[in-house]
Amino acid sequence: MGEVFAGRYELIDPIGRGGVGAVWRAWDHRRRRYVAAKVLQQSDAHTLLRFVREQALRIEHPHVLAPASWAADDDKVLFTMDLVSGGSLAHVIGDYGPLPPRFVCLLLDQLLSGLSTVHAEGVIHRDIKPANILMEATGTGRPHLRLSDFGISMRKGEPRLTETNYVVGTPGYFAPEQMMGAEPDFPADLFAVGLVALYLLQGQKPDSQALVERFTAHGTPGAPEGIPEPLWQVLAGLLQPDPHARFRTATGARKALTAAVEMLPEAGPDDEPVEVFDQIGPLPTGFGPDGPATAPTAGRPAGSPAGPPAGEPPAGPPAAEPPAGQPTAEPPAAAGGSAQQTGSQPAAQPSPQPPHTAPPVSMSETGSFHLAPPPRQQDQPQAAFQQQQPSEPVPAPAPPPYAVGAQDPSQAATAGVPHGPGATRAYTAQLPPQQPQPGAQPGPHVPSPPVQHAAPHAPVRATRPGPPPKVAVPVLVVALICFAVGIWALTQV
Repeated sequence: MGEVFAGRYELIDPIGRGGVGAVWRAWDHRRRRYVAAKVLQQSDAHTLLRFVREQALRIEHPHVLAPASWAADDDKVLFTMDLVSGGSLAHVIGDYGPLPPRFVCLLLDQLLSGLSTVHAEGVIHRDIKPANILMEATGTGRPHLRLSDFGISMRKGEPRLTETNYVVGTPGYFAPEQMMGAEPDFPADLFAVGLVALYLLQGQKPDSQALVERFTAHGTPGAPEGIPEPLWQVLAGLLQPDPHARFRTATGARKALTAAVEMLPEAGPDDEPVEVFDQIGPLPTGFGPDGPATAPTAGRPAGSPAGPPAGEPPAGPPAAEPPAGQPTAEPPAAAGGSAQQTGSQPAAQPSPQPPHTAPPVSMSETGSFHLAPPPRQQDQPQAAFQQQQPSEPVPAPAPPPYAVGAQDPSQAATAGVPHGPGATRAYTAQLPPQQPQPGAQPGPHVPSPPVQHAAPHAPVRATRPGPPPKVAVPVLVVALICFAVGIWALTQV
């Protein structure tokens, strides 16, 4: 098994190598599919900045292969994209040589379609060549190409990362204005598309320098041998040395190509069909169409078996401890084995079942944890709920302190508690007892009014004392002076 990168991408085998990184076939454990992972080999700031630019590109188009995600692990970084197994246009030329004009027109139409979407996003590719145009392994069916490798691409108007008097790209696919140090623009990509079309029609890399000299000296030359005239007129519009005489947009070139295809002769019955083969090869041992045979688990290296070692039984959930005073349950006999022990020992008696315990917590595939169901309570005897009501009221249990809705102890009932005259003097006001006058006749006894308890008042919030007068008065005087000065300044404006 391969190395698991950032806990998600399992690197399987290298399938390509570029200027700044190697491309690996990898298994995405989250999305459960194979992807192509480009791993950065260099870690200098210049290369890392280009790498960040490339992985930040997000273009959705059937003929564009842009980065889909990225990850970092320690000092390594990678980004992933769809896995394209048919190789590049260089592999197709290596298998067949020059390709039929109608087949080339179909590939050129797909390339211009993807490039028009790239340019619509304001991105200049700057490195269009056969090795960066990948093919799906479609066999003899309709071909399907993908424009890839945006490592040196840039958005129009962005700062250039190239030093002065330097040009980036692949020699032989530069536009003439690039060699003169002009700012990158969309027509430079279209010039490279014309060179790729010549490569497909002739089966070899064209001499771009000689081609530019012929156009400059004689204007648009005649069609080379083996290239139909209508198709050559479209290619000549892509290969003009002057960028202003060239096609300005990929959409315009595509429209001209569609009109030229209608004038091309139909393919004959004896023409050999072009088959796009699978260039990556079979998966290594331990991997199948649905991923690795054994998925790596947490705390276990990639490729190690997920189950217990051979000869050991699988670990089950821990047995619950029985309550105090209950006998411990014996383990059941193995399946297919005898219930009687070897020798003269008697057979084990059935033991009472242990109390029900909750199943152990298990990890789901997404890394989250499922909560175990609550333990089932033992059935209570029905007689406990059918007892006769007591003749005397049973006081309700007091709620715990600080519970919501608990009764305030200061407002509890005071029945049954003897009160004296002084028991409530701290809370209520009473009339002072009148002393009898000497010689006065005692009148009838008038009962005193019942004692009224004062209603509880909300606690008064303590106010914070202000500053002393000797501090507050000068501050107010200064504030008034400032206010008067401001009014005077406003009247002077």
